[in-house]
Amino acid sequence: MPTRLYRFHCVGPGGDATFDLRGRRLPTLAQVRAHADRVALALMAAGDADWTRWIVDVHDGKGRRILIRAFTDVRIRPEAADQAP
Repeated sequence: MPTRLYRFHCVGPGGDATFDLRGRRLPTLAQVRAHADRVALALMAAGDADWTRWIVDVHDGKGRRILIRAFTDVRIRPEAADQAP
């Protein structure tokens, strides 16, 4: 199954952000969504900030926005918790 490169940037209020410079190759949109959840969970676990206004902003290899995932929409699922970002 062919894969595509995606970058998972996390953006918060006031210009706070973490940028994914490396990216990740994934074959399906479902796996992109699951990885976005894992990225959000990892960032939330690393600090005690107010995450309610943060998003994961996913772009493809050409820089086109593919998905926006609000941290407040992230749910802990066994498949999300078992894999590292």
